Amino acid sequence: MANPQNERRLKNRFLVWFGERVGPKLLKYFYHTNEWEFEGAHHYEDAISSGKSVIIASWHSTLLTVFMGLANKNFHGLAGNHHPEAEIISRIGAKLGWDVIRGSSTDGGKAAYDSMLNILKTPGNVFAITPDGPQGPAKIPKAGTIRAAQKTGAVIVPAAGQSTKRWSFTNWDTFYLSKPHGKIIQLFGEPIFLEPNESYSNCAERYCIGASRFGETFFTPRGFLLRGNYRQRSSALAT
Repeated sequence: MANPQNERRLKNRFLVWFGERVGPKLLKYFYHTNEWEFEGAHHYEDAISSGKSVIIASWHSTLLTVFMGLANKNFHGLAGNHHPEAEIISRIGAKLGWDVIRGSSTDGGKAAYDSMLNILKTPGNVFAITPDGPQGPAKIPKAGTIRAAQKTGAVIVPAAGQSTKRWSFTNWDTFYLSKPHGKIIQLFGEPIFLEPNESYSNCAERYCIGASRFGETFFTPRGFLLRGNYRQRSSALAT
């Protein structure tokens, strides 16, 4: 009689093996066949040049666009401890030039958080994180991101990205995956500096205000329009 535990172990090994080999190729096809436009990258680049460490903060819904837009820069990221999904993410990240540590707010959080703090204490390091991940609620930053910035002096740079062609998947959030042969815009906001003794509620409000300046991104057949403080782009990417 088959042993369910052994079958599950073999299945997980196959999923990790398959994901590591196929995942990077699929993501490169989905994202690298798009035309990219970057706006505001100088915000995190200037912070690095001035000797600051940086937290790139993207809401969970658009994390893949930010992940692919910052690939091959040797930046740091975070994956959960749930096997095999987290193992696949970690290995794909390594293939795409990321240094991924393991842990989350619900599993292995203390070790992962300490690792993140140690990384951010080194000037010039960049750590990308989803403030509302991995389980939501959507677009409400958890305390960990805020406290990490306060404890290390890192600046938070909000980031968002979207494609004119995309799939959407909805559970606790709407998660986007770019389709190939479209146009992608990657946005970086102004750095947010948090005082060590500032309250969490005030810091969270400041971050949400900074992130909301991107506005919601709406796509039309002739391009897209960004709400908020960014200029209208109704036909910027229509060519």
